[in-house]
Amino acid sequence: MTFQLDYFSLKGKTALVTGARTGIGQAISIGLAAAGAHVLLLGHRDNLQETQTKIEEIGGTYDTILIDLSKVDTIREKLKPIIEKHEIDILVNNAGVIYREPAVDFNEQEWMRVIDVNVNSIFVLSQEIGRGMVERGSGKIINIASLLSFQGGIFVPAYTASKHAVVGLTKALANEWAGKGVQVNAIAPGYIETNNTEAIRNDEQRNKSILERIPAGRWGEADDLAGAAVFLSSKASEYVNGHVLVVDGGWLGR
Repeated sequence: MTFQLDYFSLKGKTALVTGARTGIGQAISIGLAAAGAHVLLLGHRDNLQETQTKIEEIGGTYDTILIDLSKVDTIREKLKPIIEKHEIDILVNNAGVIYREPAVDFNEQEWMRVIDVNVNSIFVLSQEIGRGMVERGSGKIINIASLLSFQGGIFVPAYTASKHAVVGLTKALANEWAGKGVQVNAIAPGYIETNNTEAIRNDEQRNKSILERIPAGRWGEADDLAGAAVFLSSKASEYVNGHVLVVDGGWLGR
């Protein structure tokens, strides 16, 4: 098989991206649309206008889906008509929440909310959408991990546990489905300028210490993740399975 540039094309493909309103989810949605995919933008409130507008500006196409991923017991029912209407070729499990509190005081309800959104919803979505992929013998699932899939972090025990679990789930599904033509991989962003990192960036001392450790010398931007997502969604990554692609400006390599 001779490599061709059109292996990166997503024309004729349908991608579902969770947490598509802002940040990484928005950037990945626009990147997939630019590569030719029809993108299903999943959020939990009808406030995806900015992402919709950006996709329209590049001539892309989309549909919008509203599902509250923190209510795991309702996901299957709400997803059913979506699966019946669309043959989903690409699933990007990006939606995630974070809650900061010292471990000794950590709120139990917040622990469950983080685990539900960051882990349990990913399994349900992957199971329901992955079933069709396995039956068809093709599909791409991309889970958004984190540097805290490898490290411990500070005051974010639920988030850290959830992101370790995302990597484990990625590898488990890849082991089962690689032989069935479905590639399951993850992207681990470094320190990216998003709503989730605003508190850290506003802490002058913490911001300075982080920048000093990043070899690239800057915080990442959400757009830095788009290329990785297109690669893992495309024919160019057919033999990539159970991999965690780190996009961190060199943080882990230091």
